[in-house]
Amino acid sequence: MKLKTENDLSLPIIVKSPLKPPFWALLERKLINAQTQACQRIFRKYFDERGYLLCLPRWGGNDGSDDAIENFAGWPLLHALGASDSILEMYKLGWEGHLLQYTEAKTVEVELARDGMLYKEFPVSLDWFHHGESMSVFNLQGLSDPHNEAFMNRVRRYAGFYMNEDSQAKNYDPEHKIIKSLFNGSRGPLLRKATALDWAGDPFEVEDRFDTAHGERNFAEMLAHFEEYTDVVGDHPLNLAATTLAVNAFMATGDSKYSDWLIDYVDAWSQRAADNGDILPSNIGLDGIIGGETDGKWYGGCYGWNFTVTVPQTGEKAHRNSISRGIAGFGNALLLTGNQFYVDVWRKMLEAVNSNAKLTDGKTVYPHMYGEGGWYAYRSTPYNEGALDIYYWSMDQADRKYTPPSDWLKFLDGDKPGFPVEAMENEFESIRLKLLGVANDRSSPDTRLSDNTLPFNTANTTCLTQLMIGGLTPRYGEPLHARLRYFDPVDRRAGIPNDVAALVEKMTDVSTTLLLVNIDPVDGKKVIIQTGAYGEHQATTVEMDGEVFAVDSPFFNVQLNPGCGTKLLIRHDRYANQPTLTHPWDRVG
Repeated sequence: MKLKTENDLSLPIIVKSPLKPPFWALLERKLINAQTQACQRIFRKYFDERGYLLCLPRWGGNDGSDDAIENFAGWPLLHALGASDSILEMYKLGWEGHLLQYTEAKTVEVELARDGMLYKEFPVSLDWFHHGESMSVFNLQGLSDPHNEAFMNRVRRYAGFYMNEDSQAKNYDPEHKIIKSLFNGSRGPLLRKATALDWAGDPFEVEDRFDTAHGERNFAEMLAHFEEYTDVVGDHPLNLAATTLAVNAFMATGDSKYSDWLIDYVDAWSQRAADNGDILPSNIGLDGIIGGETDGKWYGGCYGWNFTVTVPQTGEKAHRNSISRGIAGFGNALLLTGNQFYVDVWRKMLEAVNSNAKLTDGKTVYPHMYGEGGWYAYRSTPYNEGALDIYYWSMDQADRKYTPPSDWLKFLDGDKPGFPVEAMENEFESIRLKLLGVANDRSSPDTRLSDNTLPFNTANTTCLTQLMIGGLTPRYGEPLHARLRYFDPVDRRAGIPNDVAALVEKMTDVSTTLLLVNIDPVDGKKVIIQTGAYGEHQATTVEMDGEVFAVDSPFFNVQLNPGCGTKLLIRHDRYANQPTLTHPWDRVG
């Protein structure tokens, strides 16, 4: 047994076994490069030298600032996986550009944004359905660039909007432990009913000029889309996504005030679920009472359990219960505490909803909505929102019963060995088709909305996140949940070094099996492997070729000789450490 000193990066595990480069490893490196090159092409066409998106900047839930910056979704994570620094540079230019572009952009008729759609570099007041999308890139910048001065200032400021540290943004009521409205932001909560105009933005020319991307044929239909989106006063599970701002600030600064606020707020929601038959209510009144702003109906409110609306252009009904995005709060609480209690809150809700299944024509169907007549919107599939997250966090096989079908999980089970190659081949085809769309796009900036370019984004990191780091793709502003991350100790940057490929082959509660390959036959490579996206897991031992190395650290160093590779069995204690954005070389000692 070879012992390593805790946090000593000078004593690497040396991989000496020659290994013919596996096809998956060659594909992985090529896919990282292909996504990077495609992103560069997209950036050149749709952004200017200031980082402004070449579009008509508008306010609203359909095509607002959140969509503008969402064009970079996946870019920070792609860099953190190992893409070139150009990805990070383009994202940062785009982030700064969108801040200026939408601070300058003002509404005329919508009172919320008459002085700018962003204020203090944050949306003035909107819901976390859309805030989560706008923060989906910024919240991952710390993976690669945690000590950037502007980033550090912003994580503190953004979290402060929800901790009453800004006198203009009193979003939080510490007595009742609520965020006071579904509409909140840098100018505080909206404490009246929202109007369709608040959601849709100023009137503008639509017919024959713009593709609204939501099917509306004119501005009247855009207004009609939001006619029923009025009940926003009071707290909603969507607001739990705001806790990612606090977890980001905590991981950047280590200041316990952020973790204290987060746990206090998530605990309050946990209690509300317990008080409501294990189901998260979709409205909490300003008095802290369940259903307090919706006539006592726990299922009421915009984006709530009973939020079924009419699609204006078809007259059809659409079910838009969006409480599922609140799962971010429980994942954040788990990340900070390691307490599986927070997983159990969501698990109990899945059980409570699906316990109302019934037989129809001899088949079991499950409800997805709840209204005055009880459960409705029955489907053949169980209510499974967040089920994959629950299983991933618990690693309890009992939690697999509600997870949607997943080739990734089948691969981890050993039942679909061809998944890595198949998944990456599909990504190459996706890139080809998206760039074909870019080439065929004849729109001009004055006929383009901020969401028109979203389908062209080639930084689809789901495949690489699953395969390389055993992680969940961050959605809606969540942080990254992953078994492993890689760092290049030579270039002192996040991401796996050039010509190194990684494949997480198996995961259990106590171990991760990793295939690691240096496809370069000329030069050796050094890589730091961290357990957990933020070092939250503690590696205890690493087994390679029958030899066991004692680690007892959230990271360890591996040296791959030219053309060599191996399988590493990494044993670990999950959620044993406080998460941090600090890179390994700044944590030694």
